[in-house]
Amino acid sequence: MKQKKTYRALGLMSGTSMDGVDASIVCSDDGKNYTTRGEENQYFEYDKDLYQKLTNLRDKITSSKDLKKYADELKSIEKDITLFHAKAANIMIKATPKWEPDIIGFHGQTIFHNSDEKLSIQLGDGKLLSQLTKKIVIYNFRQNDLKKGGQGAPLTPIFHQHLVKKLFDKNWPVLVLNIGGISNVTSTSKLQEPMDNDIEAESKLFAGDIAPGNCLIDEWVRNNSIHKYDKDGLIAKSGKVNELILNQAIDNFFPRDNHQFRSLDVKDFNISFVKGLSLEDGAATLTHFTAKLISEGLIHFMLKNYAPKIDTLSKAICLVCGGGRRNKYLIETLRKNLNIKKVVSIDEYGHNGDFTESEAFAYLSIRSYLKLPISFPNTTGCKEPSIGGVLVKNY
Repeated sequence: MKQKKTYRALGLMSGTSMDGVDASIVCSDDGKNYTTRGEENQYFEYDKDLYQKLTNLRDKITSSKDLKKYADELKSIEKDITLFHAKAANIMIKATPKWEPDIIGFHGQTIFHNSDEKLSIQLGDGKLLSQLTKKIVIYNFRQNDLKKGGQGAPLTPIFHQHLVKKLFDKNWPVLVLNIGGISNVTSTSKLQEPMDNDIEAESKLFAGDIAPGNCLIDEWVRNNSIHKYDKDGLIAKSGKVNELILNQAIDNFFPRDNHQFRSLDVKDFNISFVKGLSLEDGAATLTHFTAKLISEGLIHFMLKNYAPKIDTLSKAICLVCGGGRRNKYLIETLRKNLNIKKVVSIDEYGHNGDFTESEAFAYLSIRSYLKLPISFPNTTGCKEPSIGGVLVKNY
């Protein structure tokens, strides 16, 4: 019997915090089940100059028109980002001679996302990265989904599905809540052994962006202190929530009717309503605002996908991944807002939540290479399952 080929992929992910690159290696012989090389996960921090350039540029680009206005600046920083990723990739490749990847899943740095305009711009030159690493590179993951009527996000649900399958046996339902710059959730279906028919399993997979994540808190702390984020939520915890401002902000936020199929961007939210508050009080108010929107988003999401089984939420386990899970005050506040059996860090089940997305894009690059879909009608709103990114071999 001919042995299946094992594909090894290196996933490179830089999120909305714009502070650096997470790198992970994932192996799969079919683009479905997978194994990870967790001990080789690495984080590569951007230097201060690159971080400052990126955050400044993001603040300038408020509409698609600005993409043309700042085209030269975008081109220059795209090269810098690609060179940084190439250096990180080559370090990973050198460190893993027995698990040297065949493919690199290159997410790039999101600088603008507007699903209504069918635009999702991730800075990163796939051809240059392929040339510098001598590897096949998969990049521009979101465009095919947008072309098929999808929102271009979230793309991680199919990975969440198989991740949960590895972690759980009998407990169900399981939600995977990723709190990055934006919060998104995946409601996974229970896969039996042997695995359900792929189409049947994918039809039970629901996902969507639901609320802001770290973006508001990070922006406030970044603009009003020397820190990049609120470590452990200690700044917010030391402040006092301005209840009047909080309640007005919540009242002014109107969830969209088609909430599930509207991807969100950090530009969809702003911190103007806490202007004038102290650093601590502003952080506290924004943390409670964020927790409220996440909890309401989760409830809306579950009722929409599980109605009329309204008690499903109380029986669910909610696994939290992404940088937001480290904000203890945010998670504590979120727990108080929710009637869920468990809201726990995914780390408690043996998975390193810092590298969920880099592992996901390694996995998605293998599926893309094998021409398997990475997004589905119930995850992004695309009209039909969509195969992933662009493949380039430039060496």
